Amino acid sequence: MTSPLPVGMFSNTTDLCQPGVPGPQGNTSDAGCTPHAARENHEVLLVMFIAQALLGIGGVPIQPFGISYIDDFASERNSPLYLGILFSVTVIGPGVAFMLGSAMLRFYVDIDKVTGGKVQLTNKDPRWVGAWWLGFLVAASLVALSAVPYFFFPREMPKEVANGMESDSKKSEDVLSQLRARSEHVQNLSLTKFIKHFPLVLLRNLRHPVFLLVVLAQVNLSAMVAGLATFMGKFLERQFSLTASLANMIIGAVNIPGAMVGIVVGGAILKRFQMSLRQCSAMCVLGMFLCLVVAFPLLFLGCPTQKVMGVTYSESSEFGHHALECNLQCNCPEKAYNPICGSNAIEYISPCSAGCRGVNIDADNTSVLNYTNCSCIPDQGLMGSARPGTCSTGCSHLFLPFVVLSCLAGILASTSHTPSFMLILRSIQPEDKSFAVGIQFMLLRVLAWMPGPVLYGSAIDTTCILWEKKCDRKAACRYYDNSLFRQRYLGLQFFFEVGAFLCFVTVYVILRRQEREASNATGTKADPEKEKLAGNSIKSPESKV
Repeated sequence: MTSPLPVGMFSNTTDLCQPGVPGPQGNTSDAGCTPHAARENHEVLLVMFIAQALLGIGGVPIQPFGISYIDDFASERNSPLYLGILFSVTVIGPGVAFMLGSAMLRFYVDIDKVTGGKVQLTNKDPRWVGAWWLGFLVAASLVALSAVPYFFFPREMPKEVANGMESDSKKSEDVLSQLRARSEHVQNLSLTKFIKHFPLVLLRNLRHPVFLLVVLAQVNLSAMVAGLATFMGKFLERQFSLTASLANMIIGAVNIPGAMVGIVVGGAILKRFQMSLRQCSAMCVLGMFLCLVVAFPLLFLGCPTQKVMGVTYSESSEFGHHALECNLQCNCPEKAYNPICGSNAIEYISPCSAGCRGVNIDADNTSVLNYTNCSCIPDQGLMGSARPGTCSTGCSHLFLPFVVLSCLAGILASTSHTPSFMLILRSIQPEDKSFAVGIQFMLLRVLAWMPGPVLYGSAIDTTCILWEKKCDRKAACRYYDNSLFRQRYLGLQFFFEVGAFLCFVTVYVILRRQEREASNATGTKADPEKEKLAGNSIKSPESKV
């Protein structure tokens, strides 16, 4: 059936060419530009900030304190494996979240206010906004349940003794007793004394070259992960013409499980070979080098920008959809955005910009089949037709190689995760362990997770070639230059990978130099074990983790 008029704000039949009719507002408006609406937006933003702060506070018992808790009471042989399992299970959360988000994005954002019959868009439509908030309700309920067992953990546990190491049990108990005495001393400090003690411990750890360099390497890796978690979905959507739901599913089902595998493998290798600190740094260097080799081809695996009439393509030298003579009588709205793909394989911003005057709807009156009588789409001398949605970028054959290489790069980079943590835990003073890990996570938040998404977003915004305007300001980007998008987004990720690689190389050089100095001074050290327990902050690179 053919319908000449739009049938509602959630309809896919809007923005037809209607000669002689004053230009409508299209499917966008400035109704939300009032001061009251702006104040409501600020209130919602404040609630989101508070929620994120509470989320960070609630994560402290797991990381960083959980890391120190495990390392204190697990045997030195099993500690890397346990930490690897902890990190890998932590990675499962984002994977499940992406899969959950993929399912929730299939529902319309206002599912609680608008019935399905009134929404004639589909989740493949670029204007579709999924129910992103449903995942928070499910996740918050699960977090509340999983927090209950934490009330039953003891303050201290017996030190684990691995098989074949019973002879070292007495020495482990001696070390543990000394750690207890030092930790109790710190815990008994008054608030004033703790504040005075805080800068000294902070400076002592920040001046430790191995600790500082490993943290900087992890900052680079965290910045890379922040960009992947925040914008990889958008990147896949734009480069390979995927839906938001499918892009999230790919990330949750492929990339994140790959990272989990890399973390577990890294912990298992440490447990199997009982690596020294220098060997841990060498493993980090090797993992990041192989990651760089695999990730470099990703810079060239992508799709060109699709042909969009008046934006990236024009039959004349003049750009801008208002310059098309074929739709001058259509009175197209300025803000109309309802992309269609013409029978000439060229995309148009809306049916009106293509001069389409009719639309075919299916028998259920729920979705558009195609648009007809399009004066701007030539078809063998007649007016052509168009289907709803964007034209594909035409390089779907590159999608599988991209996913495989990105997953492999993630696995290789993740193998350095557990060794880098062991470098921190084994190179600092035992009584500073919890404090040092806390500093580490603080620096990761401040230097990577906070500015990282902003940096990526700013770089991606520079590749936009058509902005939607709302309240006379830039709102959402309608079209990107896909080549620039790929180069700047993946280029930033490659830059952070190189930064992590260089930091690990420097750590390896420092530990190797310390190993040579230790071997040269072996004869002058009477009892290195006593020196270690006395608080020497630099452990021998030959010591096993």
